Amino acid sequence: MISKIKDFRLGLWVSVLFYLCFFSTDLSSEEIKILVYNTHGLPSAFVGDDPEERFPLIGEKTKAYQLSLLQEDFAHHELLLENLNKESIAIRGNGNNKSLCPFCSGSGLTMISNFEREWQLEVNSEAFNSCSGWLGGLNDCFASKGFQLARIETPSEKYVFILNTHLDAGRSTSDRKVRADQLNQILAKVEKVIDGEALIVAGDLNLRWNDPQDSHLLEAFKKDLGLLDSFGGVKPDKNRPSLDYILYRNGTDTTLEVLEVGIDSDFQYDNKPLSDHPALFIRLLIR
Repeated sequence: MISKIKDFRLGLWVSVLFYLCFFSTDLSSEEIKILVYNTHGLPSAFVGDDPEERFPLIGEKTKAYQLSLLQEDFAHHELLLENLNKESIAIRGNGNNKSLCPFCSGSGLTMISNFEREWQLEVNSEAFNSCSGWLGGLNDCFASKGFQLARIETPSEKYVFILNTHLDAGRSTSDRKVRADQLNQILAKVEKVIDGEALIVAGDLNLRWNDPQDSHLLEAFKKDLGLLDSFGGVKPDKNRPSLDYILYRNGTDTTLEVLEVGIDSDFQYDNKPLSDHPALFIRLLIR
C-alpha cells in the first residue's frame, strides 16, 4: 500500500513538473499576426471606384489581425472606423505639416490595434523632410508622408519595434533621390532610438524588387539595418509583391520566427479587390 502511495505521489509530481515546464515555455513566446495594406484611400474623384463601399469592409477585415499597418488612409478614415471592434484602437500618423497648403493631407498612415490588455503599445510618428512632385511625379508633395514607429511589449516582456511607412512614388530620378533621402531618415531614426531590438519595417516602399535601381536602394537599406525580406523565399511571380514589403530582424534578446507570410485573398468585394495593392500578412512567433 505504501509503495502504491509513493508511486502515485511520484507520478503526480512528474505531472505537475511537466505542466509547469510547459506553462513556462508557453509564457515565454507569443504569436502575432500583422496586416500590411495600402488601402487606395484617395478622394473618390481620383480612385475610379467606390471607397464608400470599400472602406467599411476593410475595417471589418482588420478584426482578423492583432495589428494592421495601413497606408493611403487619406479621405475615408471615418468609414474605416465604422466596422472596427469596440476595443480596437486606431492611431493615425502625422498630419499635414505644410501650413501654406491647407488642402494638403497628412501621411495617410494608420495603425489599428486589436491587442489584448496584457500587450503594451506605444506609437510615435514623424513626417519626411523631403518629397518630389507637386504638379507631376504622382503629386506626392500634396501628402505629408512619413512613418509611424511603434514599440510593442508582449505579456512576457519581450520588445518588438514596428515601423509603418509609405515612401515617395514616381519613377523619375528626382523621385528615386527622394526615396533614398526618406530611407536615410528612417535609418537615422532607427539607429538613434533602437539599440539591438527586434524590428519590423513594413509598408509601401514604392521600390520594385526587379528594378536594378530600386533594388540597389532596397538592398543597401536592408544591409544597414540587418533586415531580411519575409517574402525572400517566394519566387518572382504573381505572388511576389512588387512595391509592398515586410522586412524584419531579430533583436539581442528577442527572436522573430516567421510562421507564415502571404497575401490575404479575403480582401475582396463583388469579386473585385478592395484596393489596387495586395493585402500582405505575416504571422510571427515572438521568443
